[in-house]
Amino acid sequence: MPATHHLTTPLSKDDIRKLRIGDLAFISGTVYAARDAAHKRMIEALDRGDPLPFDPRGQIVYYVGPTPAKPGKPIGSAGPTTSGRMDAYTPRLLQLGLAGMIGKGNRSRAVMDAIRDNVCVYFAATGGAAALISRCIKSYVVLAWPELGPEALAAMEVENFPVTVVADCYGGDQYEEGAKPYRRV
Repeated sequence: MPATHHLTTPLSKDDIRKLRIGDLAFISGTVYAARDAAHKRMIEALDRGDPLPFDPRGQIVYYVGPTPAKPGKPIGSAGPTTSGRMDAYTPRLLQLGLAGMIGKGNRSRAVMDAIRDNVCVYFAATGGAAALISRCIKSYVVLAWPELGPEALAAMEVENFPVTVVADCYGGDQYEEGAKPYRRV
């Protein structure tokens, strides 16, 4: 039976070890927004020996490119993007202490291994619910690369942000498990 967790960032390894695929979690605290272009820039900075614009230890990155905010709102629609686009960059960030990611879709074998090896977690946000998800985002502040527009690196304060655990630190893969009953033998 899946469990429900209320998590506050930054996450500890103990927080992560409690999570199993299929569990529901509500995240509060700071979550970082970044997509393909920001990930590429982070890795380029590391390759040059430069520090990242944020300390990834214990943090969560949400793969999101939000729409412009309406007047009086911190952010527009903020649905998850396909996580596979970040797979080339993810293992290195997990090695630096990134605790988790939020997105949608399957991950590569290299990312799944890095999640297990580094005691991390991959959450899925519900695709198609971008307007509803944005209600959980209380602030959105660009930290680096504003010229990237919605793909810039940003810090978001979230409250009870709903996600499902789809890859746990024990090697569990909800996408794989969910498909099993429908496979033809």
